[in-house]
Amino acid sequence: MMADLTALELCAGAGGQAIGLEEGGFEHVALVEIETAPCNTLRLNRPAWNVIEADVRAVRGRDFRGIDLLAAGVPCPPFSIAGKRLGRDDDRDLFPEAIRLARESRPAAVILENVPGFGSSRFASYRAELKVELEALNYRVAWQVLQASDFGVSQLRPRFVLVALRPAAFRHFRFPGAAINPMGVGDRLRESMGANGWPGANAWADRARGIAPTIVGGSKKHGGPDLGPTRAKRQWAAMGVDALGIADVPPGIDFPFEKSPRLTVGMVARLQGFPETWQLWGRKTAAYRQVGNAFPPPVAAAVAQAVNTALRAARRAARIPALQKTA
Repeated sequence: MMADLTALELCAGAGGQAIGLEEGGFEHVALVEIETAPCNTLRLNRPAWNVIEADVRAVRGRDFRGIDLLAAGVPCPPFSIAGKRLGRDDDRDLFPEAIRLARESRPAAVILENVPGFGSSRFASYRAELKVELEALNYRVAWQVLQASDFGVSQLRPRFVLVALRPAAFRHFRFPGAAINPMGVGDRLRESMGANGWPGANAWADRARGIAPTIVGGSKKHGGPDLGPTRAKRQWAAMGVDALGIADVPPGIDFPFEKSPRLTVGMVARLQGFPETWQLWGRKTAAYRQVGNAFPPPVAAAVAQAVNTALRAARRAARIPALQKTA
């Protein structure tokens, strides 16, 4: 899709949403991310991108006035159902900063992404507050929880997505519907699992037919990477995956045929919807955390394309009366 619409992205992470915005026809004017490892990942893959390594609180929206889209994958912890501190009393909550930057930069559209728990009833009043604030800026607001597997991602990963558009564009906006049936874990990773000559790769792939449970990024406070809580580990075990850790490399020719392999970071990235060419900067734990915290690129692309379509439709409609006047 032609990329002549511009975007400012906040909390960009390792580029999951950025890849989607790019595929959806948006060109980044800047990507803001506070952590060094994901910033280096962005620079590694897109040297021309304007990556700003900073806290979003230090960003001035007026420096980006006139952009078409403000997109943000604001941090999830304040809105986790299991979290101890929830909502605006938590200093990790960056929704207020996203609203501030929308006020200052005046984009034509806003996309805010978060965990599905933010769509639950316990956050209804907070969502209502955000809606009021955005409507005061002359946006119309809609939100939906989208399932990543509906967009070809080999993973059960629901995400809350809020979209705000000016009234003229909002009337043309529709959330994307299910588009592509996902590949099972085995089919997605068959080639990767056999890359080092493991003779059991095909048999393993034939067994691992299901869709992966939600991949989590983990906390910096807790040890090395693994594939999630106890329930998820049981689901992985049923597909023949050792979920207690992440491997450095795929299993080799001497790996026991009957043993369950571990996934590599690259394999997890494929299950998250990252393209095979996307490189992750840093050692295993840092790289895995970047993948686990990402917005799946195919889902981000579908939302971006829907917003792109709405903006273009509004602009075409605005031109028609002007053309009729001069006829």
